[in-house]
Amino acid sequence: MKATSLLHTQANPTAIAAGDEGGLELGRLLAIFRRKSLLILSITSAVALLAQLKTLTDQPVYKAGFEILTNSVTVENQVLSSVPQTLGSRPENPEAPATTLDETKIRVLQSPAILNPLVEQLQPQYPQISYELLAKNLKVTASQHNILAVTFSDPDANLVRDVLSRLSNQYLEYSLATRQGDVRQGLVFVEEQLPTLEALVARQQAKLQNFRQQFNLIDPQLQAEQLSGQLGDLAQDRLKTQTQLSEARLLFSEMQAQLRSRGIEDASGSALTANPRYQRLLDQLLEVDSQFAKDSTLYLDSSPDMQVLQEQRQNLLPLLQREGVRAQREVASQIQELENRAESIEKSAAVLNAQVKQLSFVTREYSDIQRELQIATDNLNQFLTKREGLRIEAAQREVPWQLLTPPSAPLPQSASAKRRLALGIGLGFLLGLAAALLSERLSNRIHSPKEIKELTQLPLLGVIPTNRLLNSAPHQLPTTLSDFPLLTGHPLQAQISLPFQEAFRTLYANLRFISPDTPIRSLVVSSPTANAGKTTVALYLAQAAAAAGQRVLLVDADLRRPRLHQYLQMSASPGLTDVVSSGFDLENVLRPVAWESNLSLLSCGSIPPDATRILASQSMQQFMAKALTAFDLVIYDMPPLLGISDAYFLAPQTDGLLLVVRLHQLKRVLLEQAIDELRVPAVPILGAVANASDEATSSFSYYQPELELPPQSGITAFKDQVTQQSKQLIERFHRPNSPR
Repeated sequence: MKATSLLHTQANPTAIAAGDEGGLELGRLLAIFRRKSLLILSITSAVALLAQLKTLTDQPVYKAGFEILTNSVTVENQVLSSVPQTLGSRPENPEAPATTLDETKIRVLQSPAILNPLVEQLQPQYPQISYELLAKNLKVTASQHNILAVTFSDPDANLVRDVLSRLSNQYLEYSLATRQGDVRQGLVFVEEQLPTLEALVARQQAKLQNFRQQFNLIDPQLQAEQLSGQLGDLAQDRLKTQTQLSEARLLFSEMQAQLRSRGIEDASGSALTANPRYQRLLDQLLEVDSQFAKDSTLYLDSSPDMQVLQEQRQNLLPLLQREGVRAQREVASQIQELENRAESIEKSAAVLNAQVKQLSFVTREYSDIQRELQIATDNLNQFLTKREGLRIEAAQREVPWQLLTPPSAPLPQSASAKRRLALGIGLGFLLGLAAALLSERLSNRIHSPKEIKELTQLPLLGVIPTNRLLNSAPHQLPTTLSDFPLLTGHPLQAQISLPFQEAFRTLYANLRFISPDTPIRSLVVSSPTANAGKTTVALYLAQAAAAAGQRVLLVDADLRRPRLHQYLQMSASPGLTDVVSSGFDLENVLRPVAWESNLSLLSCGSIPPDATRILASQSMQQFMAKALTAFDLVIYDMPPLLGISDAYFLAPQTDGLLLVVRLHQLKRVLLEQAIDELRVPAVPILGAVANASDEATSSFSYYQPELELPPQSGITAFKDQVTQQSKQLIERFHRPNSPR
């Protein structure tokens, strides 16, 4: 299998970083407190003693104060609340709470920008005053009713009076300046956005204009109606032209037939008679024929008069023939004209049909441009309305805040020994805790999951809580995640087992989703040093995956100190070494786990003299490929990394290595050394698992059922019962053939 790139280990994990959760940080502090309790107690006692000594030597301190209402209702506020698009406009929900002073605003009221002008005013009269002194003795608090309480204390009563008098006026001026500043900022923002919005509207208008000019239209709907009318007119013209063309062709055929006839009499009453010139020549010919017939009764054919008539007749016949041909040409020309007209109508109809088809696309683009223009115009109108509203609000000059209680007279404050002692104890505890944290930071062991992340820069995929049951019976684990109760059937069962169960379910979920596109199919579980709990992690991770519906194969690849067969109370042989070196069939060697149908175990087999040769062999690679085809997930339990090279041969053939780190035991230098050694052969690292954490169980307190204790009189008996059943449970796990 192609190894995952080492850069994969630097990606942001989807796993939950235990050190970043508030509940787990509290557990970490409690653990440090337990380890450094003597140091914290010593520093707390020393600071408390110093506080008591200071109480005996302090001078009397005078204290006074005033109150300010920060959301007072003024006439201008009432007017502005009815004006839309202003900072003071009323919300749509009348029950919405008013804005209160937050911690940031209180810090601003105590900042140098507010207090330094006051210091400059008072320094001529009180040279000892400074910003540090003023900020130290000034206390500003805000209630949920928007009332600002300000107090100041100092050994000089006159200084207290003058400070509060000037400070109250300065806070009122600050409220007005802040409101005007917010309005100005809003105006500046709106003014900066208006040119962009106006340019956008102008671009959309120009785009619409160019579009209309390009397609020569004003409104696509109107254009569609015009095209429909033109198509109707063309249809009528086509019908009329076809009718005229048929008539002209019929007339032309008749003329051809008449002109081919031999006798002039056949032409009489024909289509040629419709021609005036042809009719006149025909009338003259008929008149000559009539005169010839009349004179033939009086004269001989050879007489001069008869000869004249015959010459006239011979002269009229060519003229009549030519006139017939000319009339036929006129009809042919008319036919050609009608055919050209019909062709022109067809071309015009084709053009109009193409325009109709194109108009659908033009209409869609036109609608898009119109919609974008409408959106841009609406945005511009909103900003213009906002600008006018802010201009109205900028005209407000009434102070928003109102002085509820003027500065009171300074009164001496007696130093309370108890209060000083409490403060000394609190400060001493904080200093002791800080010293404990510093000492913990400088120590050489890893105590929290956050330290693992900082040292390794790896995704923290899981945090496994400490389980006293596993520590008491290290060679015989419970066979299911639900086998961790101290009292069978008692609510303590959920309290003991839930954090441990959820830790492995979370670990499996993080492994599953760390790379959604390429799911994890195989992985190696190892640790920098021995006794880190890697075998336990591998076992219960396999069970969590199997419970989620995955077909899981758990392989005991620790060929030096195999443990999985002991934990599951199965025989060690035949196993992995028999499959790789002796050619055993994999199906005959697998041992299904009775309490989990989707989980199978491949034990180590007989321990070889050279484990590295077995793991680096070609047969081992073939076995790994075959296991991937038969199972959804293959987990290899490997020896530790430092001093043993076994994991370096298998990890590159899988999707990556899962690094198990046992807290409170592993030294930082050993973890750093293991990470450096993994980088040399570019072993892909999926992430780290923090084992034996005292902080993880606090995250599950919400889900733990309340433990109903017996009455007070039965507490001793209840404790004895718990102790007795706990001993029995531990003894059951120590017995080799104890039922599960």
